[in-house]
Amino acid sequence: TNSEHKAAAQEFWRRCSANGDIYKKEYQVKYCVGCELEKTDSELVDGRCPIHPKMDLELISEENYFFNFKKYQQPLLDLYTDRPDFVIPKNRLEEIKKFVERGLEDFSISRLKSKMPWGVPVPGDDTQVMYVWFDALINYISTLGWPASAQGATARQASKFEKFWPGVQVAGKDNLRQQSAMWQAMLMSAQLPLSKQIFIHGFITADGQKMSKSLGNVVNPFDLVNKYGTDAVRYYLLGAVPSHDDGDFSEERFKEYYTAHLANGLGNLTSRVLTMIEKYNNGKVPPSAPDIFNVPDFWKSYTIALSKYQFDEVIRFVNDLVTRLDRFISDEKPWEKVKSGESINIQLYQCVETLYHISVALLPIIPESAERILGAFGISCDFVTLANPIWGIMSEGAILKKGEQLFPRLEK
Repeated sequence: TNSEHKAAAQEFWRRCSANGDIYKKEYQVKYCVGCELEKTDSELVDGRCPIHPKMDLELISEENYFFNFKKYQQPLLDLYTDRPDFVIPKNRLEEIKKFVERGLEDFSISRLKSKMPWGVPVPGDDTQVMYVWFDALINYISTLGWPASAQGATARQASKFEKFWPGVQVAGKDNLRQQSAMWQAMLMSAQLPLSKQIFIHGFITADGQKMSKSLGNVVNPFDLVNKYGTDAVRYYLLGAVPSHDDGDFSEERFKEYYTAHLANGLGNLTSRVLTMIEKYNNGKVPPSAPDIFNVPDFWKSYTIALSKYQFDEVIRFVNDLVTRLDRFISDEKPWEKVKSGESINIQLYQCVETLYHISVALLPIIPESAERILGAFGISCDFVTLANPIWGIMSEGAILKKGEQLFPRLEK
């Protein structure tokens, strides 16, 4: 609704029109309000949209503008071939390739202004307004100040588009067609850079059922955040739900995951390590010691998974390192060695340094908690990088502060 976006959408329309890709025709189509997409008979199941089976399809008959989608069938197929990681995961790339290979139908990009007075006006036609995807998708670049010429943007605004576009897009599996085919064809028509990459995720069900207002099984994430905290919710959604497929949510599963991996896992481990440093070395980091956890291999696996948006794998690697460090402490029993007069400085350093790497790895996942651990180390996250972390970061003599418990145990 803002004026900058309207100006950008209209300029985008003019560029596609100048390229010969917009025309007007009378048409009739079956339309799913839930998907905001036209549907062909082959896409329907028992005459209904499979994603919104409880919604009646609308039969639309009027004169509108269309985008020449057919023209971009081969350019899109060439894109998918030339850039095999353009859509992640791979099965979604194969899905959109098969859709395009079957043949494309031009799609409607306007509606009568008398029916939709709030839409963005079509340039040169006061009777029509832009409709849904042609307008909405342009927001990816209009929000970055594109085009400076249409908006009279400042140099700073114009540089945002140069800096951030093309970008990585994130969408649900029901947006695959819009993001990876329609939008890319539109960008080709307007002669603008295509998206860098598109990550498609699945749906989240509730106790095995699709979330639905009519069933009353919709989960309000704000209620969960108020009850358990933002980081706990992030950890579950990224770690317990498959990154590339559908996943399930139930509060019972959430509590089990929280207890196992946050309260009894990361939270307990952080408390153990900082308590030992405080108790056995006056709260100071001991001299450096060798890496026994093969941290470079951890970072290699972590980086590969993160680059593929496999967040559940990322968290699995972190949880594994947390478990290994926790087991190391239990096996070494440093408290018994202290009683017998042995030095435990080597073990203490190995614990502190490994916990540092765990906290850095968690910065993109649970930033508030990761920053709290780094804060206990006296390290500002502004100076931390995920690029090639090396062993031996913690400085001898640095003072550590224990702080409050990260993830309190849940009351039964």
